[in-house]
Amino acid sequence: MYELLKRDGLAKRGRLHTVHGVIETPVFMNVGTAAAIKGAVSTDDLLNIKTQVELSNTYHLHVRPGDEVVKKLGGLHRFMVWDKPILTDSGGFQVFSLAGLRKIKEEGVYFHSHIDGRKIFMGPEESMRIQSNLASTIAMAFDECPSSVADRDYMERSVARTARWLVRCKDEMNRLNGLADTINQKQMLFGINQGGIYEDIRIRHAQEIAKLDLDGYAIGGLAVGESHEDMYRILDAVVPYLPLEKPTYLMGVGTPANILEAVDRGVDFFDCVYPSRNGRHGHVYTNQGKLNLFNARYELDEGPIEEGCQCPACRTYSRAYIRHLLKAKEMLGMRLCVLHNLYFYNTMMEEIREAIEEDRYQEYKSQKIMKMIRIP
Repeated sequence: MYELLKRDGLAKRGRLHTVHGVIETPVFMNVGTAAAIKGAVSTDDLLNIKTQVELSNTYHLHVRPGDEVVKKLGGLHRFMVWDKPILTDSGGFQVFSLAGLRKIKEEGVYFHSHIDGRKIFMGPEESMRIQSNLASTIAMAFDECPSSVADRDYMERSVARTARWLVRCKDEMNRLNGLADTINQKQMLFGINQGGIYEDIRIRHAQEIAKLDLDGYAIGGLAVGESHEDMYRILDAVVPYLPLEKPTYLMGVGTPANILEAVDRGVDFFDCVYPSRNGRHGHVYTNQGKLNLFNARYELDEGPIEEGCQCPACRTYSRAYIRHLLKAKEMLGMRLCVLHNLYFYNTMMEEIREAIEEDRYQEYKSQKIMKMIRIP
């Protein structure tokens, strides 16, 4: 159940009650593709950096170790030793990202595994069964994520198929949640809005899927090559047509500025690989801009990544030491940067929630963006 606690303009302060605990929104979900955050981050670490939701990848876990294996081991929560909410994507994004390895048909998608080339089929029912085996808190509907520059004719046919697939997903999830051997019989289902940068297609699809009374609604197919201006234009157009009383999730977004702008438009769930990926390359987020710790200017810098930050890296280590670790290709350097970046994102979401509660979100957003575009 989702509670809408407060609005400040279009910004939403909400609370989603799940079988694995309460999610305070707006929320950033920390991406652990293969049931682990890249950069040697443990689930104990996730607790220490204020993570609310971990996100894992259905396709990758289906390929390795196999969703049946995870089910035999008690489900994803038990497998990775994490008792808070987990969201699993549907495999639909791999339809986009593995374009050279797949064929899309009405029944579903035929893949070739990126690991060993073996043939894989995944349709709506298969995606729901895999996610049911994983026993995640929230499952995502199976969709196609078409290119943002796809022509109108293709986009309309793709979105119509995604709409048909969503009905099949809902029916299969209802069936699976009723089975005696299902680990999580209260698994939630979020549908996904598609339509590229065509406002009218997006709006029609949003109106159609809103009638299905799902647990939440995602906006997919953005942050895949279109401009930030197009992303914000689509959010302005489509969010008002998604149910206000349900969570709204912008998939794969993004930078701190992207998140701040999307919250301002009514979005309250986010995920992105940026904080962990950038951290592994020595790029760290601060309230004064993004730093590249490989820069020579930090060679003798005894200060933390950011003064006042309470993350595990900043409480103990200097920029100079972390730079040394990165240059020496020591895993600890990457790990500390990832921990800092995820802590920064999770803390920013806390600040966003507080600002909405206190009716000062516009002021907070403006000040945060202005600070972060400065490079010290």
